[in-house]
Amino acid sequence: QVQLVESGGGSVQAGGSLRLSCAAFGYTYSTNCMGWFRQAPGKEREGVAAIYDVGTTVYADSVKGRFTISQDNAKNTVYLQMNSLKPEDTAMYYCAASSIRPGNELVRYEYNFWGQGTQVTVSS
Repeated sequence: QVQLVESGGGSVQAGGSLRLSCAAFGYTYSTNCMGWFRQAPGKEREGVAAIYDVGTTVYADSVKGRFTISQDNAKNTVYLQMNSLKPEDTAMYYCAASSIRPGNELVRYEYNFWGQGTQVTVSS
């Protein structure tokens, strides 16, 4: 089992920045890919970014050039740096881990471990 704990959410004005963190505990050696997802009220959970254990990254088109995913393997932590935030980025952000190599890194069903989420609110 892998436990994921997110932190770093909050409220910012449009154009601002936030950095989310996801600390992994347990059998972390079993994870091949880590992802960030978000879910706004009334909407489906969507993939934002993902990073493989070897460092390869994937981004949703809506966040390319604004968000950066990174990892610190020594700390078993994945980060999501979010810049130039927009009101439409407002959502609950979830960290996820996959014990297999996903066919599509931004699809929620490819991940088998999830955190509880951290809220991000961007005001105009």
